[in-house]
Amino acid sequence: MIIDTHIHLDNFKYIDDLEDVIENAKSRGVERFIIPGADPKDLDRAIELSERYEEIFFAVGVHPYHIEDWREDIFKYLSHKKCIAVGEAGLDFYRLPEDEVEKLEVVEKQKEIFRKQIEIAKEHKKPIIVHIRDASLESKKILLENGADEVGGVLHCFNADRTLLQLAEHNFYFGIGGVVTFKNAKKLVNILPDIPKDKIVLETDGPYLTPHPHRGKRNEPAYTTLVAEKVGEILEIPVSEVATISTNNSKKVFKL
Repeated sequence: MIIDTHIHLDNFKYIDDLEDVIENAKSRGVERFIIPGADPKDLDRAIELSERYEEIFFAVGVHPYHIEDWREDIFKYLSHKKCIAVGEAGLDFYRLPEDEVEKLEVVEKQKEIFRKQIEIAKEHKKPIIVHIRDASLESKKILLENGADEVGGVLHCFNADRTLLQLAEHNFYFGIGGVVTFKNAKKLVNILPDIPKDKIVLETDGPYLTPHPHRGKRNEPAYTTLVAEKVGEILEIPVSEVATISTNNSKKVFKL
C-alpha cells in the first residue's frame, strides 16, 4: 500500500472524474489520500470528500499565499474525526512585492501566521504540514524556536536544502513527490540518500508537479507509484520496500 500524503482532491480539476481518479489510484496500490488545507474557501469540499470516502483524510490550515484569508474559526474542524493535521502552513518568499516596505509587511505577516498555526497544532496535538519555498533558514528557525518538534510533521515537497536535514532529528519527515523524477532535480536526487529512510513519505501535490513521463498533464494520486519507483531507483531498494517504509512513516506521523 502507498499513501499519498499531499493531494489537493478538493481542487476543481478533479470535479468531473473524482471517482475514476480514486479508483485508478487504488488499482495501483495507492489506497489513502490526505488533502492539505491551503485556501479556507476549499475547506468545505475537503470535509465533504473525507466524509464521503473512507480513504480520504484532510488537514486544516492556511497556505502563505492565502494569508489575507486567515480565519481562526476554521480550526474548530481539528476535532473532526477525519482531520489529521494542521497546514499547509509555512513561508513562501518566491513571489514577494517589489516595494521593500510592502515586502517586509508580507514577510512578517507570513511569519506571524506560521507561528500561530504551530501553536494551534501544539494545542490540538496535531502534526504540521509545512510549506517552504525560498525560505529555508527562516522556516527552520521558526519551527525550532516555537517548539514544533513537540508535534512534528512533514516538510511538504522537500526542497533539497541541506540546512533542513537537521529537522529529521526534531520529529519532521520529508515529503518526496514528482519533482524527484524531473531531469533538473539533481539536488534532490543527490540529497535523497542522506534523508533517514524512516523519515521519508510520498506525495503528489496533485494537480500540480506531475512526474515524468506525464509532465504537462494533470497530476493524479496514481502517479505516487512513479515517485516510489524513482525513490527505489535512487536508493537502490525494491519499490515494494519504498512503499512499505513510506506507508509506515505516514501512518506514524499522521497517526493513521
